[in-house]
Amino acid sequence: MSRYKKLGKKKRLAKENKRTKWAPFWTIPKKYGQGRRVHPARHTRVKRSWRRTNID
Repeated sequence: MSRYKKLGKKKRLAKENKRTKWAPFWTIPKKYGQGRRVHPARHTRVKRSWRRTNID
């Protein structure tokens, strides 16, 4: 990738970077109940990896 990115591409990369994160920890008791232990990545809407999908 080039050293200087165009603004449009930079915005797209920033938006896609948010899609790689887990859901917040406080959403687990809200969704599954107090006693259930579930990993936050389990109910993240979209999981994206830099190896699997390419962003132009």
